[in-house]
Amino acid sequence: MKKNNHLYPILGLTLLLTALACNKSAMDAKSLLYTQTLHDSSQLVVKADSQSTKRVPFPQAPLSGCSYSPIYGDSIIFPQPANGQDYVVSPVNSPGLGKYLSWPEGMVIDSITGAIDVTKSQTGMRYAIGFVKSGTTDTCLSTLIIGGADYVDSVYVLAEGDTTASPYYDANPYLSSVCSGNGCSFDVTGSAASQKVIVNTSTGVIDLQKTLNGSGVLGGAFGLLPLNGKTVTTTIYYRLNDPSNNALQHIDVQIAYYNSKSQINTGLLNNLGAELDNLLSFQLLSLTFNPRPPLIIIVRSLQAPPLLPAINLP
Repeated sequence: MKKNNHLYPILGLTLLLTALACNKSAMDAKSLLYTQTLHDSSQLVVKADSQSTKRVPFPQAPLSGCSYSPIYGDSIIFPQPANGQDYVVSPVNSPGLGKYLSWPEGMVIDSITGAIDVTKSQTGMRYAIGFVKSGTTDTCLSTLIIGGADYVDSVYVLAEGDTTASPYYDANPYLSSVCSGNGCSFDVTGSAASQKVIVNTSTGVIDLQKTLNGSGVLGGAFGLLPLNGKTVTTTIYYRLNDPSNNALQHIDVQIAYYNSKSQINTGLLNNLGAELDNLLSFQLLSLTFNPRPPLIIIVRSLQAPPLLPAINLP
């Protein structure tokens, strides 16, 4: 019987790609675990920041409207140009002696004075500030927003037309873009572009289709052959034409890839949905995990494609 010799090069290429995929899967295991535990409270991993190694849990019965609650001049504060120095905002009133706390992770606040290092804090987020007055055990709670840009934690299905991810501002997803009248600049250092994450430099909109596919023979941000769970974390530096007076800000964005939405961990999807509900109802994004960096998941379709039939060699 005559053998189909022309199939052997195809078979060899298939085996090579399979081996490469296995190696990449092993290398990407940590990034996949990080992606899932970051947003899965059932596998909560407390991430230490520069200020502490143990987070204080959110109070079960906080007080509000306290006469000694710290006031920062407004319900929203903005980063400011500081000529290489950190921009710090302190309470404009005198709450007295006590301890300052904040939720979720991301705000850098002095536990004794209540001074907020805005430059080192994550901007574009809503925070709860807790104050425990000396001699008491009650936590007085107030809300403060640090202005800036953020991206919605969500799944974007390319086959459904979800090809871009737009930023929102000042912890308000309903707010009109502050960049609609120009004056904003994104990826000003080119750090995202260097990782093949394509960001509109005027609007901050991330082109997910181009980020995935790229424009050259080596593919996009995930390479020529993207694997399920592969992640890329990039830093976008930006300036906004708003009360921040074009102060240089930055946000880390984590982008993950899956072939289909049906292949994503159910717990991860549930947590993304819960965080979106919190955002739309003007609540804190999370009380249990660090909501930064925002997680953008790119998928090609809703359902996984059927497996290819095996090649039977004579």
